[in-house]
Amino acid sequence: MSRPTFEVADIVRTHGRPFIDRYGSQLSFQQLKALNAIARCRTAELGGHIDDCPCCGHTAISYNSCRNRHCPKCQAQARQRWLAAREAELLDTHYFHVVFTVPHELAPLCQRNQRVLYNLLFRISAETMLEIAADPKHLGAEIGFLSILHTWGQNLMLHPHVHCIVPTGGFAPDRKAWIHPRYAFFLPVKVLSRVFRGKFIAALRRAYRQKRLQFFGAGADLEDAARFESFVHSLFRQDWVVYAKPAMGGAPQVLRYLGRYTHRVAISNHRLLAIGGDHVTFRWKDYAHGNKKRKMTVGASEFLRRFVQHVLPRGFVRIRHFGFLANAHRTELLVIARELIGESPESQPSTASVPGEVRLWRCPLCGADMRMGTNLTAFQLRSRCSYFDTS
Repeated sequence: MSRPTFEVADIVRTHGRPFIDRYGSQLSFQQLKALNAIARCRTAELGGHIDDCPCCGHTAISYNSCRNRHCPKCQAQARQRWLAAREAELLDTHYFHVVFTVPHELAPLCQRNQRVLYNLLFRISAETMLEIAADPKHLGAEIGFLSILHTWGQNLMLHPHVHCIVPTGGFAPDRKAWIHPRYAFFLPVKVLSRVFRGKFIAALRRAYRQKRLQFFGAGADLEDAARFESFVHSLFRQDWVVYAKPAMGGAPQVLRYLGRYTHRVAISNHRLLAIGGDHVTFRWKDYAHGNKKRKMTVGASEFLRRFVQHVLPRGFVRIRHFGFLANAHRTELLVIARELIGESPESQPSTASVPGEVRLWRCPLCGADMRMGTNLTAFQLRSRCSYFDTS
């Protein structure tokens, strides 16, 4: 893929200071840290290293990455390493994609209570999947799946939802047989939706009683018990969205599919179309109107405001495993699952098909792969630049 013309870093460098001056008191330390990292990513401020071509001897300086998980430029290698680690865990069966979404009315509350509500979203969606799958009326099996949190919509507005990637079927209660689903859509989405709504609202009420929620801004009035109960009651009257996509193919297809979801940030640099004056134009997909591709222009401060909404709390884990894929017993249960499915060693994915690292750039003179060499600090880079500027 060609290098994008515009980057989020360009917006942060140009408009970040006015944005922080205006909204700094409302920004968390992690949001400020992410903006600072994105602005410095792959610049001399972070140091760098000398790359050289083993064929023709050409040398060049490459700047270091910030490695912040919210930086659009720092996700490719992390995604490749994660996919390489997960490849050996894929089963030789089809997979389903299930999405749990909370109503948009919860967005202001999520904004001020990220850790509490996003943990609830993970836990309640997982409990719902496990409970309905274990019910003999639906599947009667112990399933396993991984869940991935996304907090954004295509227009960068807050839209918390969880993507679940689940193998087709699961263990019988005694773990001596593999049960295949009786439905083409794996589990009934209407049942999932009702159970998810009931469990989440009950957990939300419990969090309120335990005083674990904070109320600011547009949601400040919800601190009043009567208003909060009225708000929760209005949520219960809605149909909550749970969507199950058709079964995907085998392991290679699943890996490619996972790559779309695991290490994405709110917006990729390739979606940026123009940065001019105080405005930013980007491409977005309008899912409400037939997935039409549209353009949106917003003020630079508004763009940054939307972007920082998706900076997660420190240490928050946004990819989690549940059921028989949970970390505690995953390795041993995967062995049993492969035996029950009848998976042959030859059908298991090869770790060679997904590289663990992204290859360095090619030499502009001879086309050979460049080789990473000596590391340079920011001071050494400035010294080199000063030397060449004065010579």
